Amino acid sequence: MELEFTRNRERFGFLKWGSTAFQNMLVVPPGSGIVHQVNLEYLGRVVFNTDGIMYPDSVVGTDSHTTMIDGLGVAGWGVGGIEAEATMLGQPMSMVLPGVVGFKLTGKLRNGVTATDLVLTVTQMLRKHGVVGKFVEFHGEGMGKLSLADRATIANMSPEYGATMGFFPVDHVTLDYLRLTGRSDETVVKHITAAFLCPTGVRYIAHARAIEVSMIEAYLRANNMFVDYNEPQLERVYSSYLALDLDEVEPCISGPKRPHDRVTLKDMKSDWHACLDNKVGFKGFAVPKEQQDKVVKFDFNGQPAELKHGSVVIAAITSCTNTSNPSVMLGAALVAKKACELGLEVLFFPNVLRFCCQTMGKDKPCPWIWGCH
Repeated sequence: MELEFTRNRERFGFLKWGSTAFQNMLVVPPGSGIVHQVNLEYLGRVVFNTDGIMYPDSVVGTDSHTTMIDGLGVAGWGVGGIEAEATMLGQPMSMVLPGVVGFKLTGKLRNGVTATDLVLTVTQMLRKHGVVGKFVEFHGEGMGKLSLADRATIANMSPEYGATMGFFPVDHVTLDYLRLTGRSDETVVKHITAAFLCPTGVRYIAHARAIEVSMIEAYLRANNMFVDYNEPQLERVYSSYLALDLDEVEPCISGPKRPHDRVTLKDMKSDWHACLDNKVGFKGFAVPKEQQDKVVKFDFNGQPAELKHGSVVIAAITSCTNTSNPSVMLGAALVAKKACELGLEVLFFPNVLRFCCQTMGKDKPCPWIWGCH
């Protein structure tokens, strides 16, 4: 971090000046965490209270995954730099009224099925339906069974399924998360101040007032913007409709090239062999039959190694999507630990993390265990 501040001293000095020259400008120094997670846990307020005038929170950001905040019931999406700068200076942003796709969720995820399995299933359905330039709103009794972390995972993947945003209306799950992360008049400012302590000791303090969770609920209920799944639900009208029973979601992966090329784990082996046979394309490599079992042996760092079709040489975990979900991060760490125990060795190259399968003796444990980056 010291090097970061040395290199960018002028930029940070300018931003510090801006935080004192403009009202409601908050500067978050590097090292505070991934921006979307900071937004979800600290900055997002759901409802603003400015000089006694209350209004819904909203946000635009210069990153496509800004949409993660939609899991908190805050309307937000990614924009270009010019639009973002205009918004910062108080200018309105115009847009064509989008279509809204209603996505009804029912049931509950089975044990062993993760938020990643769910989001890949949702992504495949929405890509097939066609949601580019549209809003997606999730609703249904299944919503009450989804944690806010799971919702944030789905909202984060909006760029992958093509929607402007995937929105989750505020309900009791949202309010519980606000309380969990300290949103109240007495604790919000304390949390924000602590979050933005930089290595040089300079503090950047928020100017906007905090608002109590109970007041958020009262305001949203009064304006018919709060969803209470303990009450009878009215039939909603959308531009188009989709539905998913969470009980039917299966463990799955995506690829080998696109996030919506979903493959269930039980079909992974057969799908991989089909990819070898298929003509070159999104799901094909056109490897001749006689070469599919070819093994290449070589020495690396004085140790014998071998590669064949299907060997893992590069593996990655999408960072900002998974950081929205603690259970997925822990799951990733357990997968990495198990892979190392089975002989997956981590080899470091400049700017590249390369995973190379090697045959290792039982008495030689993997020197590194990585869960996520």
